[in-house]
Amino acid sequence: MVQEAAKKDALQEASTEQTGMGRQLSGWQYRVMAIVAIFLSGFSLYVNSFMNIQEIYRNILFLALLLVLAFLLYPATKKGSRKQFTKIDLALALVGIIGTGYLLIFYTTIHIDRMSQAVATDYLFAIVTVLLLLEATRRTLGTFIPVLAATAILYAVFGPYFPGMFGHAGFSFERLLYRVYMTTEGIFGITLSIASTYIVIFILFGAFLSVSGASKLFNDLAIAVAGQRRGGPAQVAVISSALTGSLNGSAVANVATTGAFTIPLMKQIGLKKNYAAAVEATASTGGMMMPPIMGAAAFIMAGFLGVPYATIVFAALIPTFLYFIALVFAIDLEAKKQGLKGMNKESIPQVWDVLKERGLLLLPILVVIGTLLAGYTPLFAGFSGIIVVVVTSWLTKSKETRVTLSKVKTAFIEAAKSTIQVGLACASIGIIIAVVTMTGLGSAIAYNVLNAADGVLWIALVLVMATCIVLSMGLPSTALYIVVAVTAAPALVEIGVNPVAAHFFVFWFGALSNITPPVALASYTAAGIAGADAMKTSWTSVKLALPGFIIPFMIAYNPVMVLQETDGNPITITAVILTLVTSVVGVFAIAVALSGYLSVSLLLPERAIFLVSSLLLIKPGMITDLIGFACLIATFIWHIARAKRQGRMNGIAPPY
Repeated sequence: MVQEAAKKDALQEASTEQTGMGRQLSGWQYRVMAIVAIFLSGFSLYVNSFMNIQEIYRNILFLALLLVLAFLLYPATKKGSRKQFTKIDLALALVGIIGTGYLLIFYTTIHIDRMSQAVATDYLFAIVTVLLLLEATRRTLGTFIPVLAATAILYAVFGPYFPGMFGHAGFSFERLLYRVYMTTEGIFGITLSIASTYIVIFILFGAFLSVSGASKLFNDLAIAVAGQRRGGPAQVAVISSALTGSLNGSAVANVATTGAFTIPLMKQIGLKKNYAAAVEATASTGGMMMPPIMGAAAFIMAGFLGVPYATIVFAALIPTFLYFIALVFAIDLEAKKQGLKGMNKESIPQVWDVLKERGLLLLPILVVIGTLLAGYTPLFAGFSGIIVVVVTSWLTKSKETRVTLSKVKTAFIEAAKSTIQVGLACASIGIIIAVVTMTGLGSAIAYNVLNAADGVLWIALVLVMATCIVLSMGLPSTALYIVVAVTAAPALVEIGVNPVAAHFFVFWFGALSNITPPVALASYTAAGIAGADAMKTSWTSVKLALPGFIIPFMIAYNPVMVLQETDGNPITITAVILTLVTSVVGVFAIAVALSGYLSVSLLLPERAIFLVSSLLLIKPGMITDLIGFACLIATFIWHIARAKRQGRMNGIAPPY
């Protein structure tokens, strides 16, 4: 019953995220919302490109606009009107402006004139703003983050009553409110700063790409490249989801957009509906880890670790490649096992034709990647990308791509809507970060994990993995990364895992919560499109993504995977190539073992040897690599010989 309830809630949340909003307004109410949305996008674009504004004031104005949009677009309950906002919603939006506006006006008074001495009025507006923020977050993202933030507040105030090492001296409610509302270490801290700069700019970039027709380009290119292969539409799902997922950062939204196209195609060529839905869910989840943007989590990770953004982008290359190549292997083996073919040649466009028609729309993405890797700021890269989108849209042969004033308006509105959830999540999590910093909770969690693991790394990794999956259920990429980075990553760093590897480990498992039962939003959304059983789809997704569950352990044991030094030894090209080769062969062996098929069905001993060989190859070390290769080659040769004998006995041509 609990599982069914979780599944029902997840499906409802997925439906909300799929539409991108809670309400479809019309008439004067739509115009009011549109004006606020356009102002939010225009303001964000202006202050991050041409205007020099103090961080706290930018964040206050940004949050004020988010609160207004949240109350106008999201009803208070599931039974609330989806067509229009109420007077209460409008009143809450106005109170949100007042609560943030107070700090905007009196911030200097509080910190300079009164020398950071707050008065009763300050605390009153702090309470109002925090409550409104939590309510807006509940409406847009569900109860998890508000409950977590409220629990953090209680923990800060009632610390002496908590047992054992989780207890602390406690903080007065006034001190907590001051930290959360009146400084840059709470609501208006680093997470909201990242949302009001990097994230919103790249959401705008994605919105401009969308109105220019780049999504069609991605789909057409994917079909042209992979459509004719075995299980072609499934391969198309992998490619298109990887391309779009990096920009939107939401596995559910990715499923809703690309899945509406790829899932019916997969079913047409004969893939079972559960499998087709699982392929799309797994591929879309991988899009969250796809560089260069990684659903905007890359920007926050760089900020948390204090490293250049390019470091995070390069670090994500090998793990993400392994994730998607493992998925391609699994799909190819399944299609081979079922004897499936690709799409009809007549329905597949030529790569050159696609590039001639819309290929220039790839230029903005190349410009963004190039400027980032050249060392320019993400803001400069995002702004440059938007400009290049507009210019190139007018240079393509297709008139449909041209970004007109009408499309600019659409892009501004859609970008603002897409910013609501991630922006409010970043603001609310600012409360949690403030409490963790004040109380030392992160250190307490790290100590308990280390104590439970008794210094054994793999036990600590398993405990942190479970923690990350549970804490991340139902959250978008940016929010889930912040939660696990604050609570779980310190434990891994404390036990000796490279900091970059530790943060990738927790983010990776946070992202995989999108396909992990019972709250597997991406799997449930894909199942809804495919008309499949949600729980079966979820478990099929887990099976498909199993190599993805192993990759973070590879990263933790071998930081070369994320291009980091190991035990103080500098990285060499040889070490990187060796790691890549052994890892690719290893994930191929896992895919074969899980599929139970290569040329013909595998015998149980063959599957066991493929699985053991894969683990030996994945574990860093020359001896384990050599043993793994030897076992794999011997088993492969024996299997091919057996398949040929079996083919001759049945009068079938040999498979190789």
